[in-house]
Amino acid sequence: MGTSPTGDHDRLISSGGDDATASSTTIRVIASSDSWIEQAAIDQLHHTATLPGIDAIVGLPDLHAGRGIAVGAAFWSRAYVYPHLVGSDIGCGMGLWATSLTLRKFRPDTVERKLHGLETPLPDAAERLAAAGLPVIAGEALGTIGGGNHFAELLRVEQTFVADAPLDTAAVHLMVHSGSRGLGQAILDNHRARHNVAGLIAGEAAGDAYLAAHDDAIRWAILNRAAIAERFLDRIGGDGVRLLDICHNSVTPYRGGWLHRKGAAPADRGMIVIPGSRGDLTYLVRPIDARAGEALHSLAHGAGRKWSRSEARGRLSGRFRIADLERTKLGSRVICEDRDLIYEEAPQAYKDIHQVVRDLTDAELVEPVATLRPLLTYKTRRP
Repeated sequence: MGTSPTGDHDRLISSGGDDATASSTTIRVIASSDSWIEQAAIDQLHHTATLPGIDAIVGLPDLHAGRGIAVGAAFWSRAYVYPHLVGSDIGCGMGLWATSLTLRKFRPDTVERKLHGLETPLPDAAERLAAAGLPVIAGEALGTIGGGNHFAELLRVEQTFVADAPLDTAAVHLMVHSGSRGLGQAILDNHRARHNVAGLIAGEAAGDAYLAAHDDAIRWAILNRAAIAERFLDRIGGDGVRLLDICHNSVTPYRGGWLHRKGAAPADRGMIVIPGSRGDLTYLVRPIDARAGEALHSLAHGAGRKWSRSEARGRLSGRFRIADLERTKLGSRVICEDRDLIYEEAPQAYKDIHQVVRDLTDAELVEPVATLRPLLTYKTRRP
């Protein structure tokens, strides 16, 4: 379903819905003919185009169907803020740390034994939130990874493509993917109870209230990733320096209106990481500004799902034992003691990360800087 995003083959997938409200909406999917984009995701883009005031939509190469809203997409409106286009996990994103741990001394067995107690509440969570001026809603979840596709992962540099890659090839790196946990859910639930999926207008009371809560959730999510990294490194006896932290669920001012990103990384905040599945490489890329506007200054946030969670369980549970999925083709380890989740998040359920990045590169949207190989991926562990 994709089209080439460059040159003479740059085409709009759609010009919007059937009614007058949506007829001026442009929908562009940035994905080559080599990339598989499911029809359900395209249909969800069309449905979103029927919302009043949606002026432009861009799907990225990791586009896939979500719960009513396509993931891996950006939505721009001149007039409205739509909270449901951001979703419940406001501020979800990726952080990357350079750690003091060296590959030479890294022992997977030792590290794996030390990674316990990461689901328990932080004893000083309330104090941390108060010091940051943030609400204590869901404070018991601060510093925890959560479920779904969230994780913390130790990696090594696999390859660098540019001379100025800001990575130490002798060091272990840490990547954290998590968000605002129950706070974001509470914000969306509050909005839906009052407004359902109606758009809000910035400057009016309801719009300003949501934007203020949204911004709190963004800061909460950033603090959460930092707390996860801190306790993760504390368990394994290291420390770290944050190299980047990028949110991919947000709404921000853009071109005089509002840009909603749902599983889409910003192209105007410096370098980003684009992780594959837990059994594939992660790319560090540098955004290129020249054509960024064609993609609403947005980029893929990961490989993107190929199968739904239920489909992944159904396809894989009869073919693989849990022990099979605790090791990957790259030789890395996976800690996931939730039986359903380890099948739902198996590498087979995700698209090819190399094709995703190739599409972005061919579209002149990014320059690959480096790849990182997973050593150990942590998702959840029983107490």
